[in-house]
Amino acid sequence: MIISLFSGQGSQYPNMGNDILAAYPHTGELYDIASDVLGRDMRKVCFESSPEELAQTINAQPAVLLTSLVCNSAAITRVHKAGIPFRFDGVAGHSLGEYAALTMSGMVSLEDVFRLIKARSEAMDEAAREHKGAMAAVMKLAPEKIEEVCSSAKNYVAAVNYNSPMQTVIAGTPEGIDEVSEIFAEMKARVVRLNVAGAFHSKLMQSAADKFYEAAKKIPFKAPHVKYYSNVTGGELTDFSDMPALLAKHIVSPVRFTSELAAMHADGADTFVEFGPGKTLTGLVKKTLTDVRAFNVENLETLEKSEEIYG
Repeated sequence: MIISLFSGQGSQYPNMGNDILAAYPHTGELYDIASDVLGRDMRKVCFESSPEELAQTINAQPAVLLTSLVCNSAAITRVHKAGIPFRFDGVAGHSLGEYAALTMSGMVSLEDVFRLIKARSEAMDEAAREHKGAMAAVMKLAPEKIEEVCSSAKNYVAAVNYNSPMQTVIAGTPEGIDEVSEIFAEMKARVVRLNVAGAFHSKLMQSAADKFYEAAKKIPFKAPHVKYYSNVTGGELTDFSDMPALLAKHIVSPVRFTSELAAMHADGADTFVEFGPGKTLTGLVKKTLTDVRAFNVENLETLEKSEEIYG
């Protein structure tokens, strides 16, 4: 069973996807669609932005989504040219990555996924400016202990990304992050502050969730043609009756990626392929599951693995 995974915000880097675009010119159509919907030249955003510019939420979210779809499209083309069927049995994404998963599962069109990400990135950017927040990764400490410390903090902070058994991301006010970081350091845990603009997946994003919901209600959704695994539920999603509400809830809910991996593995998943910049999810798979194969496709070099993956 093959799972297609899609990268999240924070994985972006300047010039990502440019070598694939040059080698696979047909992927230029994806840049054109994204640029038309977003009202910006997404080639310039992806290839000419500085690291600081690209890290801005309104740039990072559409750029990572676009690059993930480009990598996926190139892999499909390469595999088909080799006479090998491109097959995947399920999709999952980490936070932002769920939007590439929406499209690749057949739930929304390309145009509509960029309409969704435009609304999402603008709403989250606005909320981050209104409510100052921060995030940090806590390593070498069990999630339950992290939750316990956060719940006892005087300032707001919460566990929001369950990435692996020994890596959990927290979000909250800067004061809350500072408060618990000192406690985690005393507990010999490693704490790494993340370079993000807000406290994503926490209650500080509620205004973004409310605003995004109004935009998402205008988008038509279909049932997926493969298994779709959800950050919100931590397992396979089977109820698609109100996707706008679920995606709005996603903005203020924890990313239960560890639970998702367990659910996929229990369903028989033995091969995971991450499409998009970086290889964060590939690393999380390898740290969490032992008897599986994990690959990432982000450039021409990693694209060469396609025949091995699908052959």
